[in-house]
This record gives sequence, C-alpha cells and structure tokens, in this order.
Amino acid sequence: MKKIAIIGRPNVGKSSLFNRLVKKRDAITSDIAGTTRDVKRRHVTIINKQALLLDTGGLDKGCELFDKIREKSLEAARKADIILYMVDGKSIPEEADKKLFYELQNLGKDVALVVNKIDNDKMKDNPWDFYEFGTDAIFGISVAHNRSVVPLLDWMYEKIPDCDIIKEENEDAEEEDDVNIIDEDEEAFEFDDTEYDEEDDGFFYPDEGEEEEEFEDDSIFAQNDRIKEFDENDVNHIKISIIGRTNVGKSSLLNALLGEERSVVSSVAGTTIDPIDESIEYKGKQLTFVDTAGLRRRGKIVGIEKFALMRTKEMLENSNMALVVLDASEPLLDLDEKIAGLVDSNRLACIIVLNKWDIANREDYDKIIEEVRDRFKFLAYAPIITLSAKSHKRVDKLHDMILQINENYSQHIKTSELNVVLEKALRRHQLPSMRGQVIRIYYATQYETRPPKIAIIMNKPRGLHFTYRRYLTNQLREAFNFSGTPVLFKAKKRGEK
Repeated sequence: MKKIAIIGRPNVGKSSLFNRLVKKRDAITSDIAGTTRDVKRRHVTIINKQALLLDTGGLDKGCELFDKIREKSLEAARKADIILYMVDGKSIPEEADKKLFYELQNLGKDVALVVNKIDNDKMKDNPWDFYEFGTDAIFGISVAHNRSVVPLLDWMYEKIPDCDIIKEENEDAEEEDDVNIIDEDEEAFEFDDTEYDEEDDGFFYPDEGEEEEEFEDDSIFAQNDRIKEFDENDVNHIKISIIGRTNVGKSSLLNALLGEERSVVSSVAGTTIDPIDESIEYKGKQLTFVDTAGLRRRGKIVGIEKFALMRTKEMLENSNMALVVLDASEPLLDLDEKIAGLVDSNRLACIIVLNKWDIANREDYDKIIEEVRDRFKFLAYAPIITLSAKSHKRVDKLHDMILQINENYSQHIKTSELNVVLEKALRRHQLPSMRGQVIRIYYATQYETRPPKIAIIMNKPRGLHFTYRRYLTNQLREAFNFSGTPVLFKAKKRGEK
C-alpha cells in the first residue's frame, strides 16, 4: 500500500487537507503554529484505490520541540511514496519552501506542490508565482472551500498502482460509476461538545460554539470509510489508552512499548496534542496503544489543549484498558486521582504504571505503594508495575501483563462455578434483611464480558446493599483471577431482562 505524506511549514493547511481526505475531523486544526506534532496515520480511499495518509508537523526551526517535530516530519517524507508539499497561496514563495521542496525532489519520490488557500477567483492566478519551484505538478486549491481539488485527486490516483484498487462484492455494478462512492446512510462526524463542570471531574471541554473548522460533505470525499473499525468483542484486539498528567512520560512509554521512536518526546509540558495510536502484534494478539494528551487542571488549560482533552475522553470511551502513568520521582497529586477516576467511570481494565523508577527513591518502595493504594482505592483491582520508559527497564514485562489482564477482562465464568462460590459466600455471611423482609439470592450468572458483568437473581433486588456487593466481589476475586479488571453486579428478579 502506497504512503502519501502531507508536508509543509506550519499553518499552511496540512491537517485540514488530511481531514478532508479521511472525511472526518480527525486531526486537530487551529491557527496556532505547532498544533500537529506527531505523525498521524490513517487509511484513505482515493476514488477507488486505498493508501495510507500521513499528516505531519510543520517544518519549522526553533526550540527543541520544533526541531524534533521537523525531524519526525522529514523522516515520514523519506518513508513515503508520494509527497504533497503544501504552501500558503496567500503569500509569495519563500526561499525556505524552495529549499525544502528541492530536498524532497532529490529523494526520487512523486512530489506535488499544493498551493492552498486559493479561496476565490481573484486569487486563481497566485499559483503561477510558484512555478519557479521547477515542477509542473502544481495544484492551486482551497481546502476550506473545497475548490479545485479534483485535479489533485486525479494526480494521486495515477500514482497509486492498480493493485491497490478496492474490490467490491458487486464489482460489475461499481464499474458503471467507480468515481463517486457514496454511503447515503453515513452521518457526518460530530464532536461531543459537552462542557464538564469543575465539580464533576476538574477538566475542561469546549463550550458550544468553540468547535473546529467545519466543512460540508462533498461527493469527491464522501467515499466509504473502509478502515477496519475496532471490534470491542474481539478478544485478540486490545485497545490500550495511556493516560496521565503532563510530563509523566506517556510518550516515552509508548515509544518503549513499540520499540521505536513513534511519538515526539521533549521536556515541554503538553507535547502531545492529538492522540496517537499505533498497533503491534504480540504473541498472536493485536495491541493498539493510544498516547493521549497530558491532562491538567481546568484553570491551566490553554488554547488547543481543550480539544486535545476532548479527544482523550473519546479515546477512553473506545478503549478496553488504560495504563495510568504516574511519576514515581514526584509526590502524587489530587489531579492523579481525578485522572484515574476516568478509568473507573469507563469501567476499563487497568494497570498502574509507576514511571521514572530509575530516578525515584527506591528505598521508599513500600511507602510509595501504600500511598498509591490509599489514594486509588477505587482501582484496588489494578496491579502496579514500576519501570523506566526512558531506559526501557521492565517495559518488556508490561506486554505480558497486558495479555494476562485482557484474559481476565474477557473471561466468562460458568454459571455452575459462579454458584458454588455464591453458595459458600452466603453460608459464610448471610444476607441482611430489609425492613424485616427476608432477602433471598437464587443464583448468579455472567451475562457479559469486557468487563465481566454478573446478574444476581433474587426476590428483592433493592435489598442487595452495596456493602454486600463489595463482599461478593471480594469472594469472586479470591476464587477467580479478576486481577486488573472491574467486576460489575446487577441485581434482577426472575424473568427480568
């Protein structure tokens, strides 16, 4: 499959074009230079051929962070087969752009010069100024207004081999109209723009009216999204979100887990903006790791970070497991508890990762573990691992731990085995009565996995007190391996759905 990289200096519209081609607002866009930092990858359909599209950070120089972004972007260009170099059509050609464009041409790739922001007819002659770049593959477009994009699509289509044509089940019917493939039932992607109150979770999400750039659907881009969707019931595919506050080492942990420098790492707090997902195969399982934006207190959130936090929330809702990353070299904060609370509210499997163990005070191990357990009582089921993402020490143990916890998270206990444990628990500690009424439990059965959900069939469901639920949970954890996963109970009457 061919790789198409969108390259250019900051604020020329790379992420906007990326969103157009993938047909949803996947990459965060803003007027702030450096919004895109990591390389974002998505499958895209160009007419009827499939390719891998790469959105890269701006090619700018400056601080340590921007230098690393530039390095990552150029690395993506070198690995790509087709390069779209974007420039701002509202300004005159710049020497920096010419130099970068010539460097990319020397790579021997198919390179197109995309002159963006040609928003009206008065500007249609602006691309002529860029012919001094020495290429005939120049396309003056407007991503925002969806103008003149067809020639660019046709150019990309010619560069993608016929072997990447997507074969439909009804191929004969497709041949009649193989340009515009439209899914009439497909709805436009929308943000959840709910504003969370500080009293609820301490985080900020965008108010109504503060959404990103919105654009109309168009037949050229309204093509079936053939990217394989994540199946939450596929036990062989584990989606793991890496969460924590800023500068605890989430991106370093992602790189260590993948065994490559996938995510930009720097000393700048809040380096990761867009969630970055990457998959690996490990012992027959597909592990998809998502590096999320570092979370801050509401009052310290600035600019585009509000959109990043919203994306983090979306990632958690679509995950099976969370790695809660804590900085073992610093005292725990109340914010760490609030972040961990997101795991509890989404009913995810969980591992607590004490990172930077190489610079922590190891003599206080018992004290640190005790404090973690005391602060995160609601994650008492989550195992704790100490490691160093920077030196990769003990990271290899995390892969096997993830597989074991996924097995616990996905297991289904036989009804007969559940009821043996339930009967013993009832004999050991009888159910208390409710207002003089006798409460009876008839049997228990597991009705769902990921996480395990157990129905308690009884005569008066309201009589199952939360303390007794906790007691039953502890009994089940003693009998079965539910390490790393929540166990949920639902009290029901006979025949109740």
